Amino acid sequence: MIINDPETLREVTDAFERYETALTTNDVQALDGFFWNDDLAIRYGAAENLYGYGAIQQFRAARKSGSFTRRFDRLVITTYGKDYATASLHHHPGNAPGKVGRQMQTWARLPEGWRIVAAHVSMIDDPDV
Repeated sequence: MIINDPETLREVTDAFERYETALTTNDVQALDGFFWNDDLAIRYGAAENLYGYGAIQQFRAARKSGSFTRRFDRLVITTYGKDYATASLHHHPGNAPGKVGRQMQTWARLPEGWRIVAAHVSMIDDPDV
């Protein structure tokens, strides 16, 4: 198995960057398109556990969130072969001083393209504050 094949890494990085733009601008339609449209898709959020694409889509539709900013501290994208990857982000959210955000995504290349099949979002107190 090839770890971080340059072409695959570029594809996943591009998908992650498009997801990040949709997330920070609250583009709900685009966000829905990044997740695997299946009952097996999972998203653990800061205060919710979402099982299945329908639950993820309902959460996004009901969320009253506007645009936001965040400062990346560390982004690690790792590909495993040509069809599987993880993206791990450590960041400082602009709307939550004194907090550190953590985001992990599992990406899979499916017939419809790269999709997030599992995600986890959490926030902790910034240990450096």
